[in-house]
Amino acid sequence: MTLVDTNVLLDLVTDDPNWADWSVAQLEAASLNGPLLISDVVYAELAMRYARIEDLESFVDAAGLEMASMPRAALFLAGKVFTQYRRSGGQKTGVLPDFFIGAHAAVDRLPLLTRDVGRYRTYFPSLNLIAPDP
Repeated sequence: MTLVDTNVLLDLVTDDPNWADWSVAQLEAASLNGPLLISDVVYAELAMRYARIEDLESFVDAAGLEMASMPRAALFLAGKVFTQYRRSGGQKTGVLPDFFIGAHAAVDRLPLLTRDVGRYRTYFPSLNLIAPDP
């Protein structure tokens, strides 16, 4: 099983000229190790790109994605890590979804397929990240 970050899926949705091929290849490789999972947060982030839920559901089905609800322990961890981020001077807005996704992967001990490794490596150092080479 592999948890998939929103940015990888957006590469497909937008047919990103720089990243779509990499993301497709990584999704195919990860699918050989079991189901491709998305969290409630990833689903919500993807919803911003679709006018109708039916269209989003069609994408989720076509991509072979399965929903995985976040355990309470992950929700708690996300809040704690976000507090740590703020206390260390972090001021960016819109980062909380990354903490939810990272906490989910950490608590369920899932590899995380992502292109955005910075916060994950800093705040979830034990995560197994599937990411582009630096």
